[in-house]
Amino acid sequence: MSSILGHPVLRREDPRFLTGQGEFVANLVPPGAAHVVYVTSTEPHARLLAVDVADAVAAPGVLGVFTAADVDPEVLVYPPPFPGMNDQMARTMLAQEVVRYVGEPVVAVVADDPVRAADAAEVVVVDYDPRPPLVDLEASLRQDVVLFDDIEDQTVYRCAAGESPEFDDCEVVVRARFHNQRMSAAPIEARTGFSYWEGGRLVHHTATQGSHNVKASLMGIYGLDPEQVLVVTPDVGGSFGAKFRCYPEEAFLGWLARRLGRPCAWAETRTQSMTGLGSGRGQIQDVVVGGTRDGRIAAYQLGVIQDSGAYPLIAGFLPRMTMAMFTGVYDIASAGYEAVSVPTSTTPNGAFRGAGRPEASTAIERAVDLFAAEVEMDPAEVRRRNFLDPEGFPHTTVSGVSYDSGDYAKALAVALEAANYDDLRAEQAARRANGSAALLGIGLSTYVEVTATTGAGDFASVELGIDGTVRAVTSSTPHGQGHETVWPMIVADVLGIDMDRVVAVGGDTDCTPRGQVTGGSRSAQIVGSMLFDASQRLVAQVLPTAADLLEASVADVVHDSVGGCFHVAGTPAVSVRWAEVAAALDGPMNAESDFETGGQTFPFGAHVAVVEVDAETGRVELVRLVAVDDAGTVLNPLIFEGQIHGGIAGGVAQALLEEVAYDADANPLTTNFADYAVITAAELPSFELIRSETPTDRNLLGAKGVGESGTVGATAAVQNAVVDALAPFGVRHLDMPLTPERVWKAVQSHG
Repeated sequence: MSSILGHPVLRREDPRFLTGQGEFVANLVPPGAAHVVYVTSTEPHARLLAVDVADAVAAPGVLGVFTAADVDPEVLVYPPPFPGMNDQMARTMLAQEVVRYVGEPVVAVVADDPVRAADAAEVVVVDYDPRPPLVDLEASLRQDVVLFDDIEDQTVYRCAAGESPEFDDCEVVVRARFHNQRMSAAPIEARTGFSYWEGGRLVHHTATQGSHNVKASLMGIYGLDPEQVLVVTPDVGGSFGAKFRCYPEEAFLGWLARRLGRPCAWAETRTQSMTGLGSGRGQIQDVVVGGTRDGRIAAYQLGVIQDSGAYPLIAGFLPRMTMAMFTGVYDIASAGYEAVSVPTSTTPNGAFRGAGRPEASTAIERAVDLFAAEVEMDPAEVRRRNFLDPEGFPHTTVSGVSYDSGDYAKALAVALEAANYDDLRAEQAARRANGSAALLGIGLSTYVEVTATTGAGDFASVELGIDGTVRAVTSSTPHGQGHETVWPMIVADVLGIDMDRVVAVGGDTDCTPRGQVTGGSRSAQIVGSMLFDASQRLVAQVLPTAADLLEASVADVVHDSVGGCFHVAGTPAVSVRWAEVAAALDGPMNAESDFETGGQTFPFGAHVAVVEVDAETGRVELVRLVAVDDAGTVLNPLIFEGQIHGGIAGGVAQALLEEVAYDADANPLTTNFADYAVITAAELPSFELIRSETPTDRNLLGAKGVGESGTVGATAAVQNAVVDALAPFGVRHLDMPLTPERVWKAVQSHG
């Protein structure tokens, strides 16, 4: 058979998802399970004075009502997710003495039916003593309000790179402050899970991004050995970074199940998800960019204040990811970065598609546009004059990361040509000359991002059964990436068999001894390379059996990956196929990979966004989006384009619509899909995608990650386009989301 890698193959997963045959956690809850509903805080910051659960305890069907006082102290603490974060800010499974955000669990109500549990939760009475809320990040940095008593340092995390740039010699210096707003991942499937104990072993079903990550958390919380925990991840209805690991509400199910002696299940509502699930982004960015009037950027400074929310979650660590990419695709002689993560009395902030990288890209790309406007030069030309030299790779940045490969000027040139950039500028000039109310804006973004930031700890093996079928066993936990399709493609391609004979197995910690999170666009290049390696090892392992069947020396037998057979070198007419080899084995044969990645990889690309802005209403329409995205070797073009489409949608959503908002008293304002404007197909054009392939030498497939590239590139391109449309009114910058109200106000104030 011919190679299938690099060719479009329909996703195997889709038929069962489209016909309602998916196996999600909520579908697998065992009969007789108890159901948990959490009573959550209605105050953003308050001391708990009293909790009255008497009526809830007496309610029909209630099996137990629990507060922090009922929980074993060694189980109560839920630690920060990363080392280096302020562990004095560790939260508890249920609030103890103080609540720090609206939505924080205070009481767990368990009943024999989810409706009864919800009814009982309604009659729990919590008496609060309100304390000053904290929403403003600078106020948090000044410690105007203290969320954690008896902690001297109220910061979550700090990081820095480079040196303080010198701007005195710059002919032009531009300073600006950007607000990179919080976003909700808004997965179709909200958080859910169930736990039970079986012979002293904790069994937990979860809808997260990593079975082994969850297992490690549960082992730590409950003091269990590896063999005492089984974590199963079935189909997952989206995550986008938000369900990176299990939250306290889910981790606590093990304690409840042990206490009650029966399985305990939990599934949140959409409103509970909007107030409890970690959102992403959330930065104040102070930029200074300086250079010469001929468009050369000489110095760049980025300062970041990150909103961590009430407790350290993933977002507190994300300024480090922003730091890695803060100079983007540009050759800047002097650059510096400083960041601090601070707490606020809001939902703990997490990760959303790109997780720190779109923030970096948006900051530098907006800075470049501001600089271009100041020197009165086309933003495309400023970019051309400052790109890193493609001959200079690998390139180590001031952040200490090593870019593997890239040709940023070429990506931009291809994008500009595809968009007919010169014609667009001519049309824009004509509209401005005739005073058209339909304002045309053209925005550019040339980006680089980092993928596979965590390179070790995965598992992959290939097992040949005596019936000729092959199992591709991995530690990956997919939630939309298409692993059930791509893994068989890789194995079938190496072995030379029909991919229908290969089945992907994963999502169960009993199947694999170790594993990492499925996130950061790492799976294809790491787990995929491991499967490629394991498949080659399997070929080597079965050669003796094939040689016996051919009555030849092992040294004389070769594997034909195109024909899917073994034959003596130079004598292809006589061969044996995989099915014959498998039937001759004493039992299944397994090959495990020990591949280790050569390092992080750096996808890159260029996006051109074209918008029309109605000057009279402020409405923005994205008319076109041309995207050139290079993620190395493309394994399946259909899945590649699907990931790019989804990523671009997320970027456009941030630029135009979506924002997790709080009022001045830290009350959430976006608690459902009526208040939070999730983007839909109605707001999006058909994207014009142009594939580019610059393979990396850091893994066996030459692949880089692609799951976040669209977001990293599109966000700044769309924002730049809207600001460009408003340039005749004197608007130099406008923060996202660029809603009709915000755009209209900008026109009115500058008109």
